[in-house]
Amino acid sequence: MPQIALVIPVYNEAGVIELTHAKIAQVLNSLPHPCRIYYVDDGSADGTAASLEHLAAQDERVRILTLSRNFGHQAALTAGLDTAEGDIVISLDGDGQHPAEKIPEMVNLVLQGYDIVQAQRMDEADRRPSFKKITSDAFYRLINRISGTRIQPGAADFRALSRPALEALKSMPEYHRFLRGMIAWIGFKSVILPYHEEKRMAGKSKYSLAKMLRLASDAVFSFSLMPLYIGLSVGGLFLLLAAAQILYVLFIFIAKPANVYIAPGWSSLMAVMLIASGIVMILLGFIGVYVGYIFQQVKGRPVYLLKNQPKQEKA
Repeated sequence: MPQIALVIPVYNEAGVIELTHAKIAQVLNSLPHPCRIYYVDDGSADGTAASLEHLAAQDERVRILTLSRNFGHQAALTAGLDTAEGDIVISLDGDGQHPAEKIPEMVNLVLQGYDIVQAQRMDEADRRPSFKKITSDAFYRLINRISGTRIQPGAADFRALSRPALEALKSMPEYHRFLRGMIAWIGFKSVILPYHEEKRMAGKSKYSLAKMLRLASDAVFSFSLMPLYIGLSVGGLFLLLAAAQILYVLFIFIAKPANVYIAPGWSSLMAVMLIASGIVMILLGFIGVYVGYIFQQVKGRPVYLLKNQPKQEKA
């Protein structure tokens, strides 16, 4: 009988995680498979830790991983995926927006031979603020245009992975994690499972604009060299403008039209300086970001650190 593992990262979700767990437990109770639930506490500062301990005392399927500090959603999710034991591993958020009722369908699809069951939001226009929808749509259009890896628009970190797909994902030791892109990149047999996102049970989203921008940056700079090509293109454009400026100054110098006066040397000097400076700054900015990413990668620091490590158990 295949074993099911659920990975649920949480951050400051006291009062919410109890409601989410109740829904999940009800669904898991209907499954014939042995199950484990791995909650990953991403350095919560409220009563989340106590809530998780209470859940673990009531439900023997619960395992708790506690990170040493707040490493971010992708790192917490990675910690859970690295630790989870099971033939089918399902990840979902702890705020109740990912419907637990889809878990049996995910399991059945994996058992039918799919390695990746990717859930896709189908009611974003109704459920999400317009600003978030606009920026999300723009991001997916951008990343799919500049990257060789297609990422399904509306994809969330709500998915099921077979053990072979999970092992392939774990073999990718990237420091800057964009799991949606990484899972799409491995190329295993996949299927899209549409779902309607639920309203948050309580509290507020911890995914701020700054965190969304950081995730988008990780995606762009991890999956594409397009920013460098953009820098080269902009540099070429400014070189053309410089050539046009030089031709204009030569025309004034040779034709000497009436009522047109240019201080000798000033126009051409300023044009060349500004254009050259702009090109250099653009290229150095892009190169600097890539070098920074390389620097963080080669240092070899772990993506996360655990305070505790649950005992590995065999099904």
